[in-house]
Amino acid sequence: MPIVPDAKDWTWVLEKPCPECGFDGPATAYEAVPGLVRDAAGRFGAVLERADATVRPDDSTWSALEYAAHVRDVCRVFVHRLDVTLGGPGTPPEVAGFEGKVGFADGLPVFENWDQDVTAVAGRYGEQDPATVAAELAVAAETVSGAFESVPVAERGRAARRSNGSLFTVDSMATYFVHDLIHHLHDVHA
Repeated sequence: MPIVPDAKDWTWVLEKPCPECGFDGPATAYEAVPGLVRDAAGRFGAVLERADATVRPDDSTWSALEYAAHVRDVCRVFVHRLDVTLGGPGTPPEVAGFEGKVGFADGLPVFENWDQDVTAVAGRYGEQDPATVAAELAVAAETVSGAFESVPVAERGRAARRSNGSLFTVDSMATYFVHDLIHHLHDVHA
């Protein structure tokens, strides 16, 4: 059985705690996000040392390796999205299947929705080397952590939209982003 694409709109984690992983978005301070990201990357590094890191628990669930490769790419994509939201050039990251198209509507940047399942297949997540993914994830996590840390308080209200209409400020983007990492730690039992 193939992986079933996740079509949920996870923006509700900005309003209430996630019952699956326990992440409490409304209670998470912006300043805590970089540390949470670095911690998640370290925990994924440990997960990738497991003997079964490349094994899917069943046919419809990613392996720990695939989750870690996804998290690495989430970090890379959010560096791009944060840069665009802050008015930067937004050079798209080198992430398989991610085009990084940005439009503008009502004066705000609009990100195309990212089909993460296309990226997983195009990037051959399950065939990547766990040690390489761990190293790349550590770099990507440090890069995105530094990017969020560098945003002055006065700029955290800057906004962008996703193509489905979801509105994000820099502040809410940070919370939404870090939930993804923490949720996937829960997925791999870390």
